[in-house]
Amino acid sequence: MSQPNQPNEDDDLQPMLNRFDEEFGRRRDPDEPEPAPVYGEARPVQQPQTYQLRLPLGQVRAVWVLLALNVAIFAIPSLLQLVGVRINGVPIYDYTLDLGAKDNQAIKIDGQYYRFLTAMFLHGSWLHIGFNAWALYALGPEAERIYGTLRFVALYLIAGLAGGTASYLFSAAPSVGASGAIFGLIGGLAAFYYVSRKLLGEASRRQLGSLITVVMINLFIGFSTPLIDNSAHIGGLIGGALLGWLLAPRFAVDERLFPPQVVRRELQYGWAGAGVFLGLLVMAVMTIKPPIR
Repeated sequence: MSQPNQPNEDDDLQPMLNRFDEEFGRRRDPDEPEPAPVYGEARPVQQPQTYQLRLPLGQVRAVWVLLALNVAIFAIPSLLQLVGVRINGVPIYDYTLDLGAKDNQAIKIDGQYYRFLTAMFLHGSWLHIGFNAWALYALGPEAERIYGTLRFVALYLIAGLAGGTASYLFSAAPSVGASGAIFGLIGGLAAFYYVSRKLLGEASRRQLGSLITVVMINLFIGFSTPLIDNSAHIGGLIGGALLGWLLAPRFAVDERLFPPQVVRRELQYGWAGAGVFLGLLVMAVMTIKPPIR
């Protein structure tokens, strides 16, 4: 009577043995004599293992919302004005500007403090909205991935308010535009690359150099061109740099993990500092008398 076929255990173990051979070298047969040592033989130096470290970055969401709001708030009234829509006899886009621009007299005398916010989403021309929309598209995704959505929105809005406050305190002319908030993003990115210079090394220095060049070019254009609110630009830049330092993540390599990973840490009192800064802006608006035409 024939015996049933039994499973071959060597066949089951062979894949694992092959992996061992690849990892540790070929197995020596027990009857095979051990090779004699060769003195003075050069052995290959084992290279240390290297790992590709990745920053734990967030997703881009708020940038597209802000971009859509800026474009829509300009485009819709502008297109309605082209077809002759008026409110109380006033062209609709002019009416929108009258209701939302930063106007020192309306803010100080009539108490229309909402203008600090509405002015950030209004623009004076297609060239104005085009330039700011492009800048937000170019800078916003990087800033939101680094800061995360909530901190990015706080950076954008509070830096924009800082730009509006600087314009209110130092310029009597009405003004509109997202430029203060966008300069705030430049300041925030510069602050991040500064606090991350040890981790990012040369990449951080290159980014800082590029951002400084962008700032210098835009300030040169601003001071050499009439009707540009340089106070808002500088206020937004300084506010963004300060908020960036408070809210920027402090990435660090955690070598307790295998393989090592980059972990995200935050400044302990970052949000509290941002709140104090916002309070100082409010105090400045309430206590300092602005220039009025």
